[in-house]
Amino acid sequence: MDSATKTVVSIEGSRFLINGTPTHQGKSWKGHSIEGQLFNSRMVQALADDENPATRGVWMYPDMGEFSAQRNNDEFLAALKDYKAHGLDAVGINLQCGSPQGYSFVQPWILTAFEADGSLKQPWLDRLDKVITECDRLGMVVILGLFYWKQTRIFRDEQAVKAAVTNIVDWLAGRGARNVLLEIGNEVDLPYYQPIIHVDRCHELVQLAQQHAEGRFDTPNGRILVSTSICKPEPVTDALMGCIDYLLFHGNVAHHPDSIRLLSRLNRSREAFRDMPVMINEDDHFDFDQPDNNFAAAIGENVSWGYFDYRMNREGYEEGFQSLPVDWSISTARKKGFFTMLKQVTGA
Repeated sequence: MDSATKTVVSIEGSRFLINGTPTHQGKSWKGHSIEGQLFNSRMVQALADDENPATRGVWMYPDMGEFSAQRNNDEFLAALKDYKAHGLDAVGINLQCGSPQGYSFVQPWILTAFEADGSLKQPWLDRLDKVITECDRLGMVVILGLFYWKQTRIFRDEQAVKAAVTNIVDWLAGRGARNVLLEIGNEVDLPYYQPIIHVDRCHELVQLAQQHAEGRFDTPNGRILVSTSICKPEPVTDALMGCIDYLLFHGNVAHHPDSIRLLSRLNRSREAFRDMPVMINEDDHFDFDQPDNNFAAAIGENVSWGYFDYRMNREGYEEGFQSLPVDWSISTARKKGFFTMLKQVTGA
C-alpha cells in the first residue's frame, strides 16, 4: 500500500532487525556485542490529551500556555531527530499514556485513546499517525502500548477490551505500520487490571492481536509483533512466555546492576523461554557516569535497554520525559547523561 512505512521491524532469533539487517550490525561496546539490540526511551505522553476539566489545568506550560495536545505532539515530533542522532532506535508510547506525575496511586485525569466500548478516538489516531510517519522517516521503531492500569477503568466490560485490541490492529494494518511493535499493557502483573489484561490471562490478548493481524502486514512474518510488559521479577506465566514475540520486563525494581543481570538470566532460564529478543522499555535508574549501571548491565546480558525519566519532587519543567507538560528537549543532566552514554555505546 502507498502509505506503508518504509521502515520494517522484524525479529530473527534473539535479534531485532530493521529492514532485514540487525540493528547496530557488527558493533560492540566494551567487549559486548550490541548487534540486534533496540535502544529505546519511554515517551508515553507523546499522544496525551487530558479530558478531565478538573485536572487539565494542572498541566499548564511555564509560559502560562494552557496544555495543548497539538503543541505537545508537535514538540515531541521535532525532538525525534535529535534522539536519533544520539543513537536511539525506538520510542515507547502508549494509547493510555502513563502517570503524568511519575508515580501516583490516585490518578483522576482521563488520558485514553479508547472509548468505553473499545472504539478509537480519531484525534489520538491523527497524533499517532504523525509519530509513526516521523519515526519511519528517521528509520525508527515505535513501541506502542495499549493499556495503562489506571486508565483501563473506562472499559465497560471484557468485550470492550478485546474490541480495543482488534480495533487498533485494524488501524495499524490499514496504515501499513510496519515499524511498530505492540505492547498489550504496561506492567500487567499489577493487581488493578481487569482479569483479561492481568498477567494470568494476558496471553489471550497477545494471541488475539497476533491472530487478528495474521497475513495483514507486509513483513517477514506477515503480522505485527506482540508482547506485554512485566514489573516484578517472576510473574510471567508459561502461557504468556509461550506466545509473546519478545520478552519485555521493567528495571524499576532493579536497584543494582546485578539485579538486571539476575532478572535477565532468571527469565532466560525458564523452561518456557525460547529464543527471542529480551527488552527493558522502562528503567528509572541512571548513574550513567559510573562504570557499572543498569544500562551497561543490560548490554552485557544482550538485553535492549529503555530509559525512563519523570519529574521528581520539586524539580523544574525541564526534567523528565513522562511528566506533563513535557519538555522534550535533551536539556537536563539526567537526559544528557543517558544520551551521551547512548551515543558512546552506538557510535552515533
